[in-house]
Amino acid sequence: MLIPISNVPRAYAWGSTTLIPELEGREPDGATEAEIWYGDHPGSPSRTPDGVTLDVLRKERGEPALPFLLKVLAAGQSLSIQAHPSRAQAAEGFAREEAAGIARDAPERTYRDANHKPEIIVALSDRFRALVGLRPLADTRRLLDALGDGPGPEALRRRLQGDDEPAALRETLAWALSGEAGDAVADIVRAVRVATSEEFAEELDVLRRICDDFPGDGGVVVALLMNLVILRPGQALFAPAGVLHAYQDGLGVELMAASDNVLRGGLTPKHVDVGELLRILDTRPAAAPVLEPELVDGLARYDVGVPDFALTRVTVSEGAERRVGIAGPAIALVTRGTVRVASADDESVPVEVTPGGAVFASADERALTVSGDGDVFVAQPGAE
Repeated sequence: MLIPISNVPRAYAWGSTTLIPELEGREPDGATEAEIWYGDHPGSPSRTPDGVTLDVLRKERGEPALPFLLKVLAAGQSLSIQAHPSRAQAAEGFAREEAAGIARDAPERTYRDANHKPEIIVALSDRFRALVGLRPLADTRRLLDALGDGPGPEALRRRLQGDDEPAALRETLAWALSGEAGDAVADIVRAVRVATSEEFAEELDVLRRICDDFPGDGGVVVALLMNLVILRPGQALFAPAGVLHAYQDGLGVELMAASDNVLRGGLTPKHVDVGELLRILDTRPAAAPVLEPELVDGLARYDVGVPDFALTRVTVSEGAERRVGIAGPAIALVTRGTVRVASADDESVPVEVTPGGAVFASADERALTVSGDGDVFVAQPGAE
């Protein structure tokens, strides 16, 4: 069974006024649009042409909730710095907060379910910038040199001394987010605004935007310690458990495990549980790898090895047809052109889809055929 689905954009403050309207081919109206959700998540379930939400439809059919959530994400400024727990950490944290009687919708609640939340994002825009993981300290020290010798940069240098880089970073993150670093943060903001560096020009551009949007937030220091990655269309980033990340600007397709577990590390007015964040965080510095898909006969597969989801990008041109095998329920999201999605197992009428539109394929489908001229992202459960 193939069912067209759609949804309305969510208006988070960090969103863009132009990126989603441009994707969908409509005039921007000045409203901030951050995400479109495709799936059965109760927070914003997709709708069928009859107005039935996908979560209700699947319950009526006796089907379990999807293990993944697919999104279009449009960032106009930094999202909160965040990390996600492993499955074991989530299960333990959820049980602990349940036993403590913390309401699941309470602002101070950290674990809203018992699941992990790995996620991948694929760039659609010409440039998608993100902070991901902690930068090796030798590189950060060179960036600090560009900030001069003021008390803020100097305080940060002192904290980053020593040979045990994970320990130094963990202690520095605790200091930055504790509320005790206010004067140093203010001085670092001043230094960032006037600093110049050929090597770190892009980093300083991102940091200046962050300083303008979050001038007194300890997350400014956290952001300064993180790798900046610039994705080009089709390139991806994968954020496994324990890795800090904060998308900065651009348009992308995001796919994640179905979970609401987020531990924040600054650049947000929301609750930041510093102790719990540091408990689940991987503070080993490393370059953030850019994930290139495996290209096979018009199919670009993004293999991240998690059971919750798998993502494939399909590119077609008129006169050609691609077949995509699926295992379990799937969602096909169009991001470019006009595309026809059909069942590969029968003679049903293809569903014609334009950018921002999607098709839900029920679990009884074994393959989809894609034709037309454009790009389609197919999300489905991953291999066990």
